[in-house]
Amino acid sequence: MDIIKVETEAIKLFVLAAEKLNISAAGRELGMPPSVASARLAKLEKAVGADLLRRSTRQVALSTEGAEFLPFAREILAQESAAMAAMGFGNEQVSGTLRFTASSTFAQQYIVPLLPEFLESYPGINLDLRLSDKEFDLIQGSFDLALRNAVLPDSNLKARKLADDRRIFCASPEYLEKWGRPLHPDELQAHQLIAFKSRTPVAWAGPNGEKGQVEHRSARNRLIIDDGLSYKIATMAGAGIALHALWSVHRELAAGTLVQVLADYRMEEEPALWLVYPKSNVLTAKVRVFIDFLVQRIGEKPPWMS
Repeated sequence: MDIIKVETEAIKLFVLAAEKLNISAAGRELGMPPSVASARLAKLEKAVGADLLRRSTRQVALSTEGAEFLPFAREILAQESAAMAAMGFGNEQVSGTLRFTASSTFAQQYIVPLLPEFLESYPGINLDLRLSDKEFDLIQGSFDLALRNAVLPDSNLKARKLADDRRIFCASPEYLEKWGRPLHPDELQAHQLIAFKSRTPVAWAGPNGEKGQVEHRSARNRLIIDDGLSYKIATMAGAGIALHALWSVHRELAAGTLVQVLADYRMEEEPALWLVYPKSNVLTAKVRVFIDFLVQRIGEKPPWMS
């Protein structure tokens, strides 16, 4: 048990030092003098057979091996915490830093406004959010949790559904007045289209079971945007017809600033919103309570599905 304790304390020291890029500060947080902290890290590096941190007189930086080892070190600590909790030990109060990544467009509308309530309910939890329409790698980025609009085909991930969603074609009233309203997906080839991130074909199914694809490459697709809010603004400004998530545009549809077209046609693969986490990770208390909070506040009655 003493050997296990020494090793996990050294791993905890390494994780803190990697986050702070300061060995002495990490040691102080764990009640270790600088000399002891340096010796503990040196012993850990000898055990793993690699320099985890690059040290100089002015700064500390993660080595390549340290960056690769860091997510596994966090997992070891999470496993220890979960094991102790299962045996009735550890802190009763949920605590720790939770790293979460999500679409910035979705987060701005639905998650960020809820954060004060969550932080007040769980004063021991700190949130480290990476909000971007670019998808980060969960494992390489050492994330505890991510929001995705599809379950990724990755055997290293697990997921829990947050809410159902739909994809719909829509345009501004001004655009439709100028260019007319398409009545069949094939008519989109004669329209101005806006693509999100790429010109990937979109498969559709009709009311009588017919199927087809919207080919952005062969249409008048002069605009590709990789930012969700800008994508919506361009549609509202009359730049063309675009395929949007219902959660993103349901308020604009209700206000009349956007109009749905081709309502009788649906996307062949209807998406959903998923909370995704690494399969190897223990579902720690901090992650579990955040998932439960989001499901309760957003998923039980999604405002865009009412």
